[in-house]
Amino acid sequence: MDTKELLKKVRKIEIKTRRLSDHIFGGEYHSTFKGRGMTFSEVRQYQFGDDVRNIDWNVTARYNEPYIKVFEEERELTMMLMADVSGSEFFGTSNQFKKDIITEISATLAFSALQNNDKVGLILFSDEIELFIPPKKGKSHVLRIIRELLEFKPKSNKTNIAEALKYLTNVMKKKAIVFMLSDFIADDYETTLKITGNKHDVTGIRVYDQREETIPNIGMVQMEDTETGERKIINTQSKKVRTAYEEYHSKHVEYYKNTFAKSGCGVISCRVDESYVKKLLGYFKRRG
Repeated sequence: MDTKELLKKVRKIEIKTRRLSDHIFGGEYHSTFKGRGMTFSEVRQYQFGDDVRNIDWNVTARYNEPYIKVFEEERELTMMLMADVSGSEFFGTSNQFKKDIITEISATLAFSALQNNDKVGLILFSDEIELFIPPKKGKSHVLRIIRELLEFKPKSNKTNIAEALKYLTNVMKKKAIVFMLSDFIADDYETTLKITGNKHDVTGIRVYDQREETIPNIGMVQMEDTETGERKIINTQSKKVRTAYEEYHSKHVEYYKNTFAKSGCGVISCRVDESYVKKLLGYFKRRG
């Protein structure tokens, strides 16, 4: 992808996702994810109805009339986006790949954080950490994140959720809002997710294609595993083969849902041909 084409794509995604974050998600994001607590702001004269527990007795004694301490929410937060860039994300049977939806959702979340003056960082992962962008504020920083999501070429096609979560725990010492975007076709990340969920506010966003759920009966078909590159001739007329595949897929979906629930983490599932806007908005409202 040349620079001109890349900038055009970045601009297109910016226009679409910024409109969403400005008009739909900004307020929902703010009310859903609270700041780190209350911090002292100022003192002012006592007014009828104020909480007497907030009276500043030193200032009151000095001016011989009651003054109270005013507190405000310490609003600044840090959002970490964790995007799966393994081979399976380059799958899609409608007009978009899973990777395209992951990019759009990430951009929408990033602009929502920007609107609230929060920091945003990015981790791109496969079965290794492909890229880490430390959290920062600002529009130019968010646009850099979008550029990386659009054009980054991973070294590996495989997936390791646990490795990505371990890395997050090591680099993020303070509590962060974490959105992990993947198809979650992976195993053995329950223990690591529990540790991460105890420290951070984690939400898993599963992006999937309807053709991953079942195999249609269309005869002998050559299929390729996008993560290993292995090719096999599959007899899709066999009910046993189709059932085994459906069970394999369902097992990973149930593992994802149960593991996130047990770890106290949020879950969103979004099919590539569905509106991720409705999914995100519904999730924010339920949490708020």
